[in-house]
Amino acid sequence: MASAFAAAAALLLFFHLQLLPSAAQPGFISLDCGGARDHTDAIGIQWTSDASFVSGGQATQLLVQNSMQGQQFTTVRYFPADNRKYCYTMNVRNRTRYLVRATFLYGNFDNSNVYPKFDISLGASPWSTIVIDDATTPVVEEAIILAAAPTLSVCLSNASTGQPFISTLELRQFNGSLYYTTDEARFFLALSARINFGAESNDSVRYPDDPFDRIWESDSVRRANYLVDVAPGTERISTTKPIFVSTNEEPPEKVMQTAVVGQDGSLNYRLDLEGFPANAWGVSYFAEIEDLAPNETRKFKLDVPGMPALSKPTVDVEENAQGKYRLYEPGYTNLSLPFVFSFGFKKTNDSSKGPILNALEIYKYVQITIGSQDANIMASMVSRYSGEADWAQEGGDPCLPASWSWVQCSSEDAPRVFSITLSGKNIKGSIPVELTKLSGLVELRLDGNSFSGQIPDFSECRNLQYIHLENNQLTGELPPSLGDLPNLKELYIQNNKLSGQVPKSLFKRSIILNFSGNSGLRMVNNGISHTIIIICAVVGAIVLLGASIGCYFCICWRKKKPHEDTVVIATPAKKLGSYFSEVATESAHRFSLSEIEDATDKFERRIGSGGFGIVYYGKLADGREIAVKLLTNDSYQGIREFLNEVTLLSRIHHRHLVTFLGYSQQDGKNILVYEFMHNGTLKEHLRGADNDKITSWLKRLEIAEDAAKGIEYLHTGCSPTIIHRDLKSSNILLDKNMRAKVADFGLSKPAVDGSHVSSIVRGTVGYLDPEYYISQQLTEKSDIYSFGVILLELISGHEPISNDNFGLNCRNIVAWARSHIESGNIHAIIDQSMDRGYDLQSVWKIAEVAIMCVKPKGAQRPPISEVLKEIQDAIAIERGPQEMQRTTTIQQQLLVSNSNRSMADSSSVNHHLDLEHNGESFDELLMRPGLR
Repeated sequence: MASAFAAAAALLLFFHLQLLPSAAQPGFISLDCGGARDHTDAIGIQWTSDASFVSGGQATQLLVQNSMQGQQFTTVRYFPADNRKYCYTMNVRNRTRYLVRATFLYGNFDNSNVYPKFDISLGASPWSTIVIDDATTPVVEEAIILAAAPTLSVCLSNASTGQPFISTLELRQFNGSLYYTTDEARFFLALSARINFGAESNDSVRYPDDPFDRIWESDSVRRANYLVDVAPGTERISTTKPIFVSTNEEPPEKVMQTAVVGQDGSLNYRLDLEGFPANAWGVSYFAEIEDLAPNETRKFKLDVPGMPALSKPTVDVEENAQGKYRLYEPGYTNLSLPFVFSFGFKKTNDSSKGPILNALEIYKYVQITIGSQDANIMASMVSRYSGEADWAQEGGDPCLPASWSWVQCSSEDAPRVFSITLSGKNIKGSIPVELTKLSGLVELRLDGNSFSGQIPDFSECRNLQYIHLENNQLTGELPPSLGDLPNLKELYIQNNKLSGQVPKSLFKRSIILNFSGNSGLRMVNNGISHTIIIICAVVGAIVLLGASIGCYFCICWRKKKPHEDTVVIATPAKKLGSYFSEVATESAHRFSLSEIEDATDKFERRIGSGGFGIVYYGKLADGREIAVKLLTNDSYQGIREFLNEVTLLSRIHHRHLVTFLGYSQQDGKNILVYEFMHNGTLKEHLRGADNDKITSWLKRLEIAEDAAKGIEYLHTGCSPTIIHRDLKSSNILLDKNMRAKVADFGLSKPAVDGSHVSSIVRGTVGYLDPEYYISQQLTEKSDIYSFGVILLELISGHEPISNDNFGLNCRNIVAWARSHIESGNIHAIIDQSMDRGYDLQSVWKIAEVAIMCVKPKGAQRPPISEVLKEIQDAIAIERGPQEMQRTTTIQQQLLVSNSNRSMADSSSVNHHLDLEHNGESFDELLMRPGLR
């Protein structure tokens, strides 16, 4: 937790948060979200406009009011339904516990009657999913958390329907050890129930009766799915006498002055606990508020059906509290509770009075997510600009639950910042030194600002590949350490005021260097050993081999032989694009043809074929096993796919993408080299020989999870987003440990500004998004459709297009599966070859998310992050305690032999298509005879 919440440490100046709690309400922050003016409500709480606490969003009036009183419930602040997060950041006292309360009253503010669904988080930690189911009932979420930094952020993100919004946000400071837990550094508490038993009305008890402004709900409000099954003989009692409550959690006296008693000897209740089963913090509050006669006793025990271990010793409230009208607070600070929690109190045989209960609280433990490893560094950097720049006010963790709009992060559990884009933000001053501390940084774009001073030393950023500092006011010499960055590919520094000699170390590898518009910079050739492109100004001059040469567009040196340099001057008649394509391939490792021939025994062992060409098995001199794709399609499209895959795979790296090792272009052969995936394709393990089939549902889920993580990286971890465009079971490969990786990027395309890409339709029939086919507008939701088909394959084992498996007049797995799922007949689509013993609930979960993925319109489909979460939830169901031993045994049996399998799909089925839309519908296309 320390890392996640320390992220906000340097954000202390954010939004000029100068709000000082009043003397009457110390430690209170009450934000009226969307409200224009500060005001005080009927119970004396002082509400403040949220305008200074959040960046972005629109304030608006509610269209539908309800019976709730208070000006703060007449407005909301709402936010775009995009991939960003929107955070409120509030000042807190470090190492102090706070109650955080967020309220959401929809009120049809957008006049759409589309009930929103979105997530909220505390800093980097997921808190809850807000689901609105009517316009007039507020949704309230409360949490208790130990602040670990001077600020605390509440963030809204990840809307799946409607727009994220919020009505009020409240912070209440606790004193001393209230709600202390032994594991509060790793978990916070989310409220499940806080009940005032014996309440004399339906009204809640809160401030000023509770000085901490906890909301104690009346037990007389028996709403659905909350408090039901009250035992016969339950009566309400109350007193006006003072009660001592200054111990433990200090419930308010007004709550303790009422109670229920079981006149028939028992008190029984049932609670539906949202978000359970889970570990819980739960306590009961007792006070003897009846004057018992000397011969009367009240003794009872806790009774939880099916959980005898929870039965506590006999409770005698007066004895345990050491007197009448005093608080006694027994409970469990860590117990496992089900969703439906039935409990009761039973009087003992020697008791003359039935049990008593004044109040109850139950909280769920929620794990604190460790945020970005670079959170402190990024917080320190943005604190320089928080008072003057919108981009520096986004708040929360830079990576979780969503990245800041100008940041891209890796997708690991503790992510790192790998891309920063602050182009054209009018930033002044020196380049922040914090940027040089980001060891995971791959791409840095600061162009088009007003940065001045020298370029700092980036030697700690060993992963830096792309540096764009052009169009600033930088001065001084280029740091020699730039040439020591082992992965540098692009250095753009044009149109600054730099001077001195370009460091010789920059010419030791293949890079693109642009230093035009720096009249003081000069370059001296001193043994250029690699291909390098240098773009300079028309009026500039460089020194090469002792001679001054005017530079028109582009000068490219290529070292052909020792001590022999070739100079090529590119003119307008010779497009620069050809050179950039060459440099793109130069950024990947280039194998010699002889290396490939030695590794493959001159292409002796063929292991597969596909639309690209033939795949061969090989083994490099260092022992690495490889798969070698040899291009047989030398058409323009084939060459374009080859260059696309080389360019793309040299820039993206993820543990669930097949590792690209390099390429070879020699003697007319175009070759791609990958890691060898010992267990072939997912397709083979679903529809291959019986002894190769994956029969464990859990293993199929794990493969789906691996593939989804790879796709999530393409969609959210790459800038711009990469659309695979040919996802299918034959492009999901399995390594020797049966872990899945996504392969084959020949058809992949980057999205343009996060929107659609217009292109001729390409893909594989059966997996092809119908909306993409009809509109020719490609988005990442086209990948979601294809992945939904893969999920249906995992459930059913069937191929996507079949004349035999789906009955008469149906050849498409989507239509077949949808008809059975919507009719509730899940068994009709489950693969009969799967091992029995799977949890049907997990199969339903995957079936439902698969149907969402294959919705006709892309806007109706979930993002891959939501699909991944559903898969992980299904895995959690399968890995229940009773499943663990069975799962371990099955996984051990599933490690198939190291047979050499195909890197590519069979050429007989599912070949790539170039489809020009000619008026046929997608369904007509699928029914065309012979098209598979």
